[in-house]
Amino acid sequence: MILDQVHDVGSGQVFLRLPGYLEHADTVLKLEGLNPAGSIKLKTAREMVSTALAAGELRSGGHLIESTSGNLGVALATICAAEGIRLTVVTDPNANSRSVQCIRALGADVVIVTERDANGGFLQTRIDDIKRRLLADPELVWLNQYSNAANAQAHRRTTAREITDEFGAPDWLFVGVGSSGTLMGCLDHFRTIGAATRIVAVDAAGSVTFGGPAGPRTIPGLGASRRPEIFRDAGDFEKCVVAEADTVRVCREVARRYGLLLGGSTGTALAALTAMRHRIAPRSRVVVVSPDLGERYLDTIYDDDWVALHFGPELLRAAGIAAAEFGGSAPEQLFTTGS
Repeated sequence: MILDQVHDVGSGQVFLRLPGYLEHADTVLKLEGLNPAGSIKLKTAREMVSTALAAGELRSGGHLIESTSGNLGVALATICAAEGIRLTVVTDPNANSRSVQCIRALGADVVIVTERDANGGFLQTRIDDIKRRLLADPELVWLNQYSNAANAQAHRRTTAREITDEFGAPDWLFVGVGSSGTLMGCLDHFRTIGAATRIVAVDAAGSVTFGGPAGPRTIPGLGASRRPEIFRDAGDFEKCVVAEADTVRVCREVARRYGLLLGGSTGTALAALTAMRHRIAPRSRVVVVSPDLGERYLDTIYDDDWVALHFGPELLRAAGIAAAEFGGSAPEQLFTTGS
């Protein structure tokens, strides 16, 4: 296969079984991190940019601005470099340093805001910064992943259909929630086809998306300090909130058991699956959307000093024990996640 654009290279049909992750059910990861941008956000970026170009809201040679915790910035920078579009990315100190390096290497400008918003995060600060820049420069175009219908449309057209093409309707689907585009797109597709799949939306503790209290978060990807406009809770999915300590623990255990470096969002979704495993019937088919892989988290989740600083040395010890004993499911007493 020979393609003309780097952003046309995809990995949507790649699935990886995790033998024994659940003793009684089949667990499969949908690996979205094998494309040139390194994450599922390439789909989001491609849909938003192509929709804006088709509508005349954006042109080649124009100037985009977007708020992102990292992965969408890399995806947009990949597309904008190929399409001749200038890009400014607004992010914050929680962004992966490797993602920021990628964005800059692809020719985009990076703005890092440092003032926390009213909920203790940075999202509203990033958005306020963008709004100020829009007022100062009418030529700027903000796609706004948090309210852009093309975000969900991307995953309704691709991610969700790729799952049903491979499995029909799996029994369970675990999807992390950041901007909520993947969740909303999958929900719409599965409900449209009348699937009985039970969909679990997974968020990070400290995020306000599900209506819980705001709190500090250190791992980018999932969670928000303000609810995304495209998020809709019609009661047709389940929710699970995961402590970041459990995210770190699962990522490190899977690396040692399966030889796979996961990104934080995938570790969070797998931690939710572990917490809910007693509700999953024997011989169920479980699909977990894996938005990215772990190379961008080598300085955080997989760095002993960083983990000890943010979660204490006891987590390193617990993760080591779990990795050694991780035959079947992780030891229940090591998990603090609740559904």
